[in-house]
Amino acid sequence: MALPFLACTLVACASDVANRYYSAEKYPPKEPDSVVVLWAPPTRAYQVLADFQSRGESPKDMQKKAAAIGADAVIVSLLGGNYSRSEQWASEDRYSTTYTRIAATAIKFD
Repeated sequence: MALPFLACTLVACASDVANRYYSAEKYPPKEPDSVVVLWAPPTRAYQVLADFQSRGESPKDMQKKAAAIGADAVIVSLLGGNYSRSEQWASEDRYSTTYTRIAATAIKFD
């Protein structure tokens, strides 16, 4: 009984997962590497296919989820995380690349 719990604590497990799909049209899946990972909304026109969020997943995981629904790109946001109390500017904070939650929006370009 303790083995599944122990395995989950040793390996990063996705938790608190929430996926919301908006598109009425179904698109064929794509290869994950063909889905562009963006860190800000693009300037060109697009439609939102889905939103994903979870703990314990990576931008690569969001790219795979977006590919599974045929998205052209995924806009990723890293939220929460550790920070140094002695650093006021995030760009100088040694912990600035840590995060506790990830959110992403899968999009299709017009």
